[in-house]
Amino acid sequence: MTLDDLRVFAAVCQAGSLSAAARDLMCTQSAVSQHVKRLERELGLSLLERQPRGVIPTQAGHVLHSAVINGLGSIDHALRRLDELARGDNGAVRITTGATTVRHFMSAAIVDFRQRFPQASLEFQTETSSRSCFDALATDGLDLAWITLGPPVRGIEQRPVVELPWVLAVTADDPLADKPFIEPADLQDARLIGLPENSTSRSQLDSWLGESGVRPVFDTSVADWDTAVLLAELGLGHAIVPTLPRWRGPGHSDLRLVPIPALPALTAGWAVRRWDALSPLARTFADSVAHHCATQPPGSRTR
Repeated sequence: MTLDDLRVFAAVCQAGSLSAAARDLMCTQSAVSQHVKRLERELGLSLLERQPRGVIPTQAGHVLHSAVINGLGSIDHALRRLDELARGDNGAVRITTGATTVRHFMSAAIVDFRQRFPQASLEFQTETSSRSCFDALATDGLDLAWITLGPPVRGIEQRPVVELPWVLAVTADDPLADKPFIEPADLQDARLIGLPENSTSRSQLDSWLGESGVRPVFDTSVADWDTAVLLAELGLGHAIVPTLPRWRGPGHSDLRLVPIPALPALTAGWAVRRWDALSPLARTFADSVAHHCATQPPGSRTR
């Protein structure tokens, strides 16, 4: 078996089908199938179970996939470190995160990093959830993932940076806009804009609403926090979101963000495979983001 065989197998497990993996890898489905068949021939075991809408790993496939994402991630990281040692300050830092994170958390750090290391590059890979960021961190040779922290994940180290209290985003003329804070009872039967499915923030919010006995109506859904706030500002519903400083100020005169103190704050921060294995450039960028989060305007609490 070859490293390419293992990489393709990991891509199939992540994509859930041979055709989707072929699109991600920019090759033919036949080529993907040949890589998987070579592994199965070598091991004498079936690794994938064919289903009407794709494939899932067999028991043997799960064992191999777990080893592959850890092993290949370590190899890719080592190769990147060797490349950076050879290039010095001309290396690259590769980050995976959500679609709006750079604007809210990293813009000042990017400016500082560019001034200090003009020859180095920053590469961003967008994912739709913290779980997707973990997968990308393990398999795609990335350095850092900015995530909403959740339960421990095997093979991943998580480091908190900033706490994000929750608020209810409403229009200025909404009956709830003048309240000093929102209580669970205020949300009963409210029409809420749903946060991204399978996200850590949505999971935490749904859990809290259930424990509070609140049954709001989710009649609109979005892919990120910024879109939820925009729709709330346009009067399409209420949005329960973690507060971010860029939503306050003259540019949002018709928007009100009412605190929800009973809802435990979200924690955002970094995830890496191993902190002690980060390159100096990656560590510098991570520290710079944490520093600027600590000096941002009131509205979030830094850890």
